[in-house]
Amino acid sequence: MKLKILSAVFLTALTVSLAGCSAGAGTDEAATTGADTSLSSVTDAGVLTVGTEGTYRPFTFHEGGSGALTGYDVEVIEAVAAELGVKAKFEETQWDGIFAGLEAGRFDVIANQVTATPERVEKYDFSTPYTVSTGVIVVKSDNTSITSFESLAGKTTAQSLTSNWNTLATESGANVQAVEGWAQSVALVEQGRVDATVNDNLTFLDYQKQTGAAGLKVAANTDEKSASSFAFVKGSTELTDAVDAALAKLAAAGTLTSISEKYFGSDVSK
Repeated sequence: MKLKILSAVFLTALTVSLAGCSAGAGTDEAATTGADTSLSSVTDAGVLTVGTEGTYRPFTFHEGGSGALTGYDVEVIEAVAAELGVKAKFEETQWDGIFAGLEAGRFDVIANQVTATPERVEKYDFSTPYTVSTGVIVVKSDNTSITSFESLAGKTTAQSLTSNWNTLATESGANVQAVEGWAQSVALVEQGRVDATVNDNLTFLDYQKQTGAAGLKVAANTDEKSASSFAFVKGSTELTDAVDAALAKLAAAGTLTSISEKYFGSDVSK
């Protein structure tokens, strides 16, 4: 079953005057000489400036709403920065402006579960993926009638009408009951008021990690997988390559697996 990934990115022209920081340093030089200073500007300053939301649990959030910034993406990019021999500095911003901030040189990289869609690949550079997931059907543990997406035909699922998962459930023949989001949909499944809900496996794993998800199971996964990568300004080849090398070392050392299991109880890094 083919899963279509939708993206909504608002690109805004910004001009930001930056002095004494690594993000965007060397941009003018690169534009006039063709030199790629994306890595040297970071290593010279000793800082990798990272754009992130800070409100997207469990990837990038503040524990308790006001604690230190933490999350899966935060810890992965911090580990990458350490491999580069620099410190990660976070610039929190809303999703709608995050790519504009990257283009304006406010930060060197975006760490916020970014999917490398064809449209984005034309405009930005991307690291190798550090998160891999599938779509899943979540049902009650005693449900034996739903074992595939084809078996959703005629069944009732709870979905947000604006999500990709609603499209997938509808295309599978399900009758959809509209909800606002995951919390409502999973509650309806637990109460037996709907047969299932379709969502991202990461969402279910996080819920399972937080609550135990007693009485629930994954009935089926999509064949296709979605992946998230770090995003860079187009032409940041040296920095992108260095981050890829760091991710490879962290994967080989088991660090990515450890961070994954901390937040999801499972390895979602590959």
